[in-house]
Amino acid sequence: MVKRMATVALVDDDRHILTSVSMALEAEGYGTQTYSDGASALQGLQDNPPDVAIFDIKMPRMDGMELLRRLRQNSDLPVIFLTSKDDEIDELFGLKMGADDFIRKPFSQRLLVERVKAVLRRAAPRDANVASDDGAHAIERGKLTMDPERHLCTWAGKPVTLTVTEFLILQSLAHRPGIVKSRDSLMDAAYDDQVYVDDRTIDSHIKRLRKKFKVCDDSFDAIETLYGVGYRFKES
Repeated sequence: MVKRMATVALVDDDRHILTSVSMALEAEGYGTQTYSDGASALQGLQDNPPDVAIFDIKMPRMDGMELLRRLRQNSDLPVIFLTSKDDEIDELFGLKMGADDFIRKPFSQRLLVERVKAVLRRAAPRDANVASDDGAHAIERGKLTMDPERHLCTWAGKPVTLTVTEFLILQSLAHRPGIVKSRDSLMDAAYDDQVYVDDRTIDSHIKRLRKKFKVCDDSFDAIETLYGVGYRFKES
């Protein structure tokens, strides 16, 4: 059986970037979908979902932030943002809305391809026959249930839609309730080795996780902060 290559959607109003990035990805064997603005991309991504998407932040009609906000209403598609090198505030907003990674312009085609590979590796279900620290089996912790192979998460029976990064961070915490995980440990659990993120990135993901669970249960307090140390999943 021939393994299906992943499909990458590109959304950017710069046709040169669309063409050059598509060529680089297709040279690696990926399928590509291209859109020149967020408005047309939103419908296309819903009608024909790719495996990962790359959004430029600044676009006419609908920018990348608004596109991600609308997409996150009913999709956990992994998303990488393209951003100018000085738009740190854009990165913080993007992380809060559920972006999985950022690439700052100008960027090398090789860097972009490696980031796509890293996000796809994180999104892929783990082989149940391969041992890992956090395991690939289903997790049940009080009201929380997680199924890594199906990327499913529920709280008190209600589904909670998580991005790939959020899922991996929560899985790492819930695997050993009561054990404090440092930010570095959570970075290792959620990010590929060649991807650098700082402490604020993990903090932003934790804030978003709490917000999502509070929609299901306003009294949610299962993720505890130990200031100056890290985070832990509360023991039942």
